Amino acid sequence: MIYNVGSINIDHVYRVPHLVRPGETLSSRSYRQVLGGKGANQTIAIARAGADVAHIGAIGHQDAWVTQALATAGAHIDDIAHCQDLLSGHAIIQVDDAAENSIVLFHGANGAMPLDTVTTPLSRGTASDWLLVQNECAHLKEALEQAHHQGMSIAFNPAPMTAEVARLSLDGVSLLFVNEGEAIDLLAAREGVDDAQVRSDCATPEALMARLHRHFPSCACVLTLGSKGALYSDGHVQLSREAYKVNAVDTTAAGDTFVGYFMAATVRGATPQQALEEAVAAAALCVQLEGASSSIPARKEVVALLEATR
Repeated sequence: MIYNVGSINIDHVYRVPHLVRPGETLSSRSYRQVLGGKGANQTIAIARAGADVAHIGAIGHQDAWVTQALATAGAHIDDIAHCQDLLSGHAIIQVDDAAENSIVLFHGANGAMPLDTVTTPLSRGTASDWLLVQNECAHLKEALEQAHHQGMSIAFNPAPMTAEVARLSLDGVSLLFVNEGEAIDLLAAREGVDDAQVRSDCATPEALMARLHRHFPSCACVLTLGSKGALYSDGHVQLSREAYKVNAVDTTAAGDTFVGYFMAATVRGATPQQALEEAVAAAALCVQLEGASSSIPARKEVVALLEATR
């Protein structure tokens, strides 16, 4: 079982010709309200990839409808708290004609849920289970500690990156997911230097990965590179996978789709190379559709793409 302590947001998505500039008022071409949040997206990706996943999180009691998408995908939703005195998290998302996005996030219940919302479900965890966690929910430190106490394997996607995350002890983390920007921010904070210094020192993704391993020698790292693909390294073996060349429409949930599919493949017993290939294929399908959770592909689509390109 994968226990995902993750955010649940109501996404307000606006399609715009370009990302709004300071002082500019811009009319949107369309508007949609959909389920989002890094946590919810990753849970749906895991479920659609065929793995067993329980979502741990919180919403405002008036928004019970948002859990239906998680349940429909196949996730367990019994550990989602419906809070009477909190508003659900939400995000204002702009998506432009180049498929780039800009997001304003309100944490709501994600950032204010009671501690036992996290610790009680994790107390059921065993050494055969995984914790997956991002940085959009309260009680991150406690979730990591509880999972470590239960003997669970831990996967961490420290997004959004903050100074608090950089100060966390990640000794119990088995698998770290970061994109290039997050990796640079994490290293800069750990080393007390600015981002420009890390960028100058690490001119290639391989150099960036090597520097990550100096800080996290016992942790396997996955470095996502957007249109350039992804790297995996456990300190001994380094693997890479190029991205598919596709017409990207919306990149909002690409990273979350990648993480979810990599996790699902890992718990199924796939090799890191197989997990990398499946995750890159899933992300390629995701970016060709609009939306966050709605753009995450089913595993049969991913398998079909892999078979067609072998």
